[in-house]
Amino acid sequence: MGFKKRTGVSAEFSMSSLTDIIFLLLIFFMLTSSLVSPTAVNLKLPNSSKNSTSKSTHSPIKLSINKKKQFNLNGKRIAEDKVLQELGSAIKKDGRKSSDITIILNIHEKVDAQTLVTMVDMMNNFGVKMILATKLN
Repeated sequence: MGFKKRTGVSAEFSMSSLTDIIFLLLIFFMLTSSLVSPTAVNLKLPNSSKNSTSKSTHSPIKLSINKKKQFNLNGKRIAEDKVLQELGSAIKKDGRKSSDITIILNIHEKVDAQTLVTMVDMMNNFGVKMILATKLN
């Protein structure tokens, strides 16, 4: 007599729920990775051509920041809270369009990045050209 066990355990495993979860995670990571955009400062890199040898009678405005975070505008010491005001008046005194004015920002390498970003943002608001120097003698 061949009796079969009716209480046998099935060795099968359903993979459908696991694949659904993996598929949803894949979609989630694909969507969130496309939404992330890095924040960066838009700097214009210097360029030149052999034809651009025009000599300007106007000298650039020089703003320097030393490692003690002391500000100098054209060799004159100014307070940190007066930089915006003094820079604005120096641009107005120049007499040229703001897009023709060049400011040399000479900043010491020990100065924090927030000060650099603040100065670059300020110069972008004035609409002037900027040359960034990192070593201060």
